[in-house]
Amino acid sequence: MLREPRHHLKGVVRYEIRTLPSRCAGWYQLKGEGARAVPLAGHVGFDSMPDQLVNKSVNHGFCFNILCVGETGLGKSTLMDTLFNTKFEGEPTQHNQPGVQLKSNTYELQESNVRLKLTVVNTVGFGDQINKEDSDHREKGWMMSCERHARQLSLTSVRPRPLYLLLLGHRGGGCATYRNPLVGAVHLSLHWRWYAFDASPLLPDPYKSIVEFIDTQFEAYLQEELKIKRTLHSYHDTRIHACLYFIAPTGHSLKSLDLVTMKKLDSKVNIIPIIAKSDAISKSELTKFKIKITSELVSNGVQIYQFPTDDETVAEINSTMNGHLPFAVVGSTEEVKIGNKMVKARQYPWGTVQVENENHCDFVKLREMLIRVNMEDLREQTHTRHYELYRRCKLEEMGFKDTDPDCKPFSLQETYEAKRNEFMGDLQKKEEEMRQMFVQRVKEKEAELKEAEKELHEKFDRLKKLHQDEKKKLEDKKKSLDDELNGFKQKKTAAELLQSQAQQAGGSTTLKRDKERKNFF
Repeated sequence: MLREPRHHLKGVVRYEIRTLPSRCAGWYQLKGEGARAVPLAGHVGFDSMPDQLVNKSVNHGFCFNILCVGETGLGKSTLMDTLFNTKFEGEPTQHNQPGVQLKSNTYELQESNVRLKLTVVNTVGFGDQINKEDSDHREKGWMMSCERHARQLSLTSVRPRPLYLLLLGHRGGGCATYRNPLVGAVHLSLHWRWYAFDASPLLPDPYKSIVEFIDTQFEAYLQEELKIKRTLHSYHDTRIHACLYFIAPTGHSLKSLDLVTMKKLDSKVNIIPIIAKSDAISKSELTKFKIKITSELVSNGVQIYQFPTDDETVAEINSTMNGHLPFAVVGSTEEVKIGNKMVKARQYPWGTVQVENENHCDFVKLREMLIRVNMEDLREQTHTRHYELYRRCKLEEMGFKDTDPDCKPFSLQETYEAKRNEFMGDLQKKEEEMRQMFVQRVKEKEAELKEAEKELHEKFDRLKKLHQDEKKKLEDKKKSLDDELNGFKQKKTAAELLQSQAQQAGGSTTLKRDKERKNFF
């Protein structure tokens, strides 16, 4: 037998026991190019390596990060509490934000002697905001108008009373399931009109914040790897290992928001689609809904996580469970007594839905696949597939390659020097361009200032000449006025002289007459 390592991620190794054909005991066949099989004369002891790795991993602990994506009210928090059989304390979130915000909470869990650092990331506000302008049902073709008139509920012989209803809701929102109200001995005539519309998010790309969050975690891990002094053994890995995508139980089809979001996330995270609150629709509707979801995912090229079938120990169960995707789940932390035992269930007036009853929902299947069977594979897929894709694209953007044009291996030093020389050349080129641009702008500014100065001088000369002309006109006018004033004064003097002479002549004539009068008498 040979314990062959199958997967390696952060000190955790799976081993496969293989029986090898050999004529002598202790003959181990080793894989690898250039390896040569040699016999062992006796027990050496390196077969205890799996135990050593297990002990080391247990002492170090494990981490697992889950991203919950879905609209508000689909039971994301309740399902997390039910999956890990605990109550995660968290602050209530407000759903009146203009966009999508990701809220991360980390918890320390321990089961037996195994410690798990669990991080749950919730997408607050996803699908909450609606742009009413873009949801014009007449232009989008999503208008559904149903009119029913004079439907008689012949419960009694009482005269029918009219009841008018206007039903508004999302396409596939189940408005039609509320057509028959619970009435007593009342005879109703129902008239209703149903308008259904699809909700388009207020922001054009609601998945952007989710993609940016996932890329941020990848970038943080990459920066830790590129450090000179790395501490990966104690580094808290925040990369998302599993994305539980909660689908509303409409019973019809996926929303365009769900398809677009999953398409953007399938290359960055392991997507496990689940139908939340699956007890809201009947079994037959649920079966058709699963088929419809699978068909839409395939037709739109959405790659969801497939449980691995390369490991013989879990190949059969994983292959079977791949056929049950998406899982239809129900979450509840309330315990109800059924028979002689307490079970987690949800109670309704029409009956009880048991969470861990596989005839009622797929919660047990989800827990088995997510936690008990494939948790390590999810971690490995995140590291070897999604993170490696991000790392490769990032390094290629930085100019790093594995081979040169001649298919010869590139050394890191040569790549660094080539990139540094290219950077310095670009820097010098940009510096020269900026210097020339600065000189050109200075010249342009000087020309503008000289032109402005010339215009100011011309304006000053023009104003000066105008001032001189006005001054000359005023002086001429003043001289004319002075001449007129002198003439007036001369005329005035002459008039006064004549007046005085006239007065003197008049006075002498009066005295002469008086004297003659006296002589006469």
